[in-house]
Amino acid sequence: MIEAVPPGLIFILGAILIPFLKGKLKQVYILVVPAVAFLDILYLTPGTSWVYNFLGYDLIFCKVDRLSLVVGYIFVIIGFLAILYCLHVKQDGQHIAAFLYVGSSLGVVFSGDYFSLFAFWEIMAVASVFLIWFQKDKDSLNAGFRYILMHIFGGCCLLAGIIIYTVSKGSIDVALLEPSPAYWLILIGFGLNTAFIPIHTWLPDAYPEGTITGSVFLSVFTTKTGVYVLARCFPGVELVAYMGGLMAVYGVIFALLQNDARRLLAYHIVSQVGYMVAGVGVGTAQGINGGIAHVFNHILYKALLFMCMGSVMYMTGRRKLSDMGGLARFMPVTCIACIIAALSISGAPGFNGFVSKGMVIASTVEAHMPILELMLILASVGTFLSFVKLGYFAFFAKNPEIRAKESPFNMQLAMGLTAFACVFVGLYPKILFDILPYNVVGYHPFTSSHIFGVIQLFMLAGVAFILAKAMVVPHRATILDFDYFYRMGGRGLIWVCTVPMSNFRTKSQVRLSRAVYIIARLARNPISILEIPTAFIYLRITKGLRYVSGFSSGETYDENLYRRPIGVGVLLAIILLFAFALIYFIF
Repeated sequence: MIEAVPPGLIFILGAILIPFLKGKLKQVYILVVPAVAFLDILYLTPGTSWVYNFLGYDLIFCKVDRLSLVVGYIFVIIGFLAILYCLHVKQDGQHIAAFLYVGSSLGVVFSGDYFSLFAFWEIMAVASVFLIWFQKDKDSLNAGFRYILMHIFGGCCLLAGIIIYTVSKGSIDVALLEPSPAYWLILIGFGLNTAFIPIHTWLPDAYPEGTITGSVFLSVFTTKTGVYVLARCFPGVELVAYMGGLMAVYGVIFALLQNDARRLLAYHIVSQVGYMVAGVGVGTAQGINGGIAHVFNHILYKALLFMCMGSVMYMTGRRKLSDMGGLARFMPVTCIACIIAALSISGAPGFNGFVSKGMVIASTVEAHMPILELMLILASVGTFLSFVKLGYFAFFAKNPEIRAKESPFNMQLAMGLTAFACVFVGLYPKILFDILPYNVVGYHPFTSSHIFGVIQLFMLAGVAFILAKAMVVPHRATILDFDYFYRMGGRGLIWVCTVPMSNFRTKSQVRLSRAVYIIARLARNPISILEIPTAFIYLRITKGLRYVSGFSSGETYDENLYRRPIGVGVLLAIILLFAFALIYFIF
């Protein structure tokens, strides 16, 4: 029997052939690769394989269990749908970057040791930044550099933590961590990719600047691999749970303030990932199941939302909500898909978000964490408000100037299939429950209290939107996030480098140059050593009149400075002879 290969390897090796294929053959090929990867995952069996010894440590490239399988399934499924969505893209570079991004993310999921996990972690960061830079404008270039700098910082923290952990434990196996310096460094490294507050700013800064198709991939993999490794190494950590609640509320508040459609969606990634992090932090079987179920569902509806807004941008060239409106009659498929995605992310009954979001909130009730429960419920209200705003101003607000047509067929097909998946999982959640890390016991999403509770929240949010519509109308003001403080710190660092440190360098250079000049002068004329104290006394007496030219002024070298009257030499000879004679007669 042929052993299944690590699914990530299929994407990484598959990227090599892309530049050599053209036309329809290339389109068929890039769709076949994720299909092959999905079949490969179906044949994976629990356990470890592809183990190689390196420097006395076992590198495990394929560790399979229920947790890695469920994340692997959704990564490959959305990989196929996102590739279908970008099928019309002609740039091979974008396809190669996307394949490497998907492959390295799967590499992280199936890694059984920290060294191979870190290698795939860094490939993921490098591959994803090109999905931003391929937009090829100034904003995307700058955002890409900020993105990669933040991920370099996170990668350095992660690497330092892994090294400390390896030295102290003598093992590199991915496992639960206990509080230690390595624990905190690894948590920061994982937390940056998961968009912990306040190290989340790379996400809303960079994702809106990616290519239309690249942002679909970006919305999926980086943050979800972060949640996956948190579930591996930090389940049941109370700090992580409340960080999730903070992310949920913080992200939704900033999303409500946005005018840029993709920036609104980016902040909602922060918010929705907060639900996943909260579930992992609760740490119970239901909490981890809820967090991972939300990973699965969020990938579907968030990718769909980025597809819909990408479709609007592709056909209209507009990304601001204030520039949109009236698109429902021109782009009906995109409009319907966006409504389905909005209802899914809001947790409406019958859609996939309803199932997993309810599971996470139920886990906080089970764990007796009322503050966290309240934070997640408030975030749910804000989420519904945000997507009422997005849907209304993008598709239904009046805008007589706008004209558009529906996006290409491959984009419509990708949106249709993803929307179908959102509804299918929402109506038949058992297909998801059967593959979660733990058996689902005692949770039933379609209880009357859950359904009516969500409807009440929606009614409350709808009334709030009507009353506060003027406050959420898209506006062109700049919304400042924590990166404002980072930039202030950066400006402060530049000032320190250009003012005090530069002045110190200049003064040090002058002083050292004088010292070098004096040493060089003394080397040329050692007799002048005896002139220095005489000159010093003379200068003190005459209050600044110069006796030894150039010593105090720092003048440039001049041969004439080394010419002295012969009488000085005669005087020194007499003094020395007198000293020798005195010593001779005494002794």
